[in-house]
Amino acid sequence: MAYYKKKRIKFLIIILIFIVYFLVAARPVPKETVLSFNWISSASSAHSQEPPANITGNPMPFTLGTRFGYVDTSGQFAVNRIKINDIYLSRNMWTEYNTEPVNITINNVLNNNEINIENPFGYPILLDNRVFILGSEQNSLSEISSNGNILWTYEFGAPLTSIDAASGLVVTGSLDGTIEVFDSQGERIFDELIGGSRFSVILGCAISRNGSRIAVICGIDRQRFLLFERFSGSDGKYRIVYHEFLETGFRRPVRILFIDDDQRIIFEREGGIGCYNIKTRRTLNIPLDGEIAAIDESGSNGYFFVITAHSFLQKQIIGIKFPQDRLFGISKTAALDSIFLKAQFKSNDVFLGRTDPMLVIGGGTTLISFTLEEK
Repeated sequence: MAYYKKKRIKFLIIILIFIVYFLVAARPVPKETVLSFNWISSASSAHSQEPPANITGNPMPFTLGTRFGYVDTSGQFAVNRIKINDIYLSRNMWTEYNTEPVNITINNVLNNNEINIENPFGYPILLDNRVFILGSEQNSLSEISSNGNILWTYEFGAPLTSIDAASGLVVTGSLDGTIEVFDSQGERIFDELIGGSRFSVILGCAISRNGSRIAVICGIDRQRFLLFERFSGSDGKYRIVYHEFLETGFRRPVRILFIDDDQRIIFEREGGIGCYNIKTRRTLNIPLDGEIAAIDESGSNGYFFVITAHSFLQKQIIGIKFPQDRLFGISKTAALDSIFLKAQFKSNDVFLGRTDPMLVIGGGTTLISFTLEEK
């Protein structure tokens, strides 16, 4: 009896040791980020000019080869047209126009309303649910009302090279290196001439959704990334809070945008992309092979996608999971480890769009939808 009692105590001790070890030493199995297939749609086989009755969600704008339009979350085309002239698409509005338009029609994909602009003397820009006309010489900007009339016009001292709008504000960058911000009435509330380079030019600018920050790529020899921020009690003025010299730089317009609910700023840089973290005030440089052909404009939930071009046909979709904030900018290894997906495909035309958790990739005339999941 004593023998069995000792054996049972020994067994309980072993079980207790195992439980303690499991609780202390065990680690959860890390989740893997995967793309789950949703649907595939061919723009060339669907010739709808008018939206079907069963459109779901807020349709996503796309341009792919000779076609453009809007596709919903189920793969139905709200608009699917052959591109004949120049086009401009925003989240809700689109327009097609010729090189010297005598009138322009702005179409709303959600309610089929139209805005007709007679004698525009320029070209349309659709930003932040607003309609603008960029003058034919690129040195004037006008906002257009819902009935096609001019609300305000501003004449610039040099041709515009970049523009963005959010939160009722408009930010512009000019060939002479000037950044200007306008309120909803067209009144200029901020301007600054940015020097410090051999050639002063604004190659890209973006404004955060709440209008409190402006990101800028400027200058040639040397090129720089700047972040302006507006604080309460600062008389509405924006002040530089971060400055970084870039490498060789570009002599063309540069992609720059706020992503991940304005927590990060993505911008093109020599040999890859830079990602500035608003919280840590640091930049993560992610090296990429090839040229950037398409870019994820949402970058939500800490994930970001980009398509690179290695030749006319050879493309690659790359998925990036941003490291924890404490790892930002520490090492090149941390940047490389953030890439969780690489997949090559062949297409001369590409498209990349995202409405979290849906990712849409386009090649040729085909759109493929995936859901981003952790398993």
